[in-house]
Formats: sequence, C-alpha cells, structure tokens
Amino acid sequence: MKRFLFVCSQNKLRSPTAEQIFSVRDDIEVSSAGTNHDSENPLDAEQVEWADIIVVMEKQHRNKVQQRFKSALKSKRIVVLDIADEYEFMDDALIKILKEKMRRHLPA
Repeated sequence: MKRFLFVCSQNKLRSPTAEQIFSVRDDIEVSSAGTNHDSENPLDAEQVEWADIIVVMEKQHRNKVQQRFKSALKSKRIVVLDIADEYEFMDDALIKILKEKMRRHLPA
C-alpha cells in the first residue's frame, strides 16, 4: 500500500484538504504536514521516511523538503501539484483540482 504525504506551508488549508479527501480510499495511506516551523503539523524526518510519495502544493515546498531532508529522500518521489495558496479548507474548487491533478498518481 502506497503512502502519500501531502505538504503545504502551514498545513491548514491545502494539504489537510488533500489528506481528508483521499483518506476515504482503502488502497492508500495519507498524511499531511507543513514546511513552516509554526505550521499545524510541522514536517519532520519521520514523516518523510514514512512516505512513499511526497506531494507538495508548490515548487517552493519541494525545494524546502529537498534542502531539509536530503538524506531521507534517496528513494522518494516528489510530486509538485502547482496549486496556489488561494483556497479555503475543503473548498469545492480545491477539491476538484486536487482530484484532477492526483488522478495519474493514484492507484487505478
């Protein structure tokens, strides 16, 4: 079973929305975290180790993950969704975008 870690800046809007909407699936495990030290759930090495695929919302998140956790990323895949920080938690438009952009990364 693949493990997906969704990452944004504060872990308040985008990544928790992704975690919630994909948590209903039986074929994957999901979690979420934020790159900022003051985020709701700050990203740590244990989470990076846990994940098979790290899904970030913006390129800046990928860069931060790569800088901070370089040694833990050897076999990890990082996917950049390019979703700007302009949505509320569980926003219908955000849910639609997440489902569209994640379709090719999720098991069929």
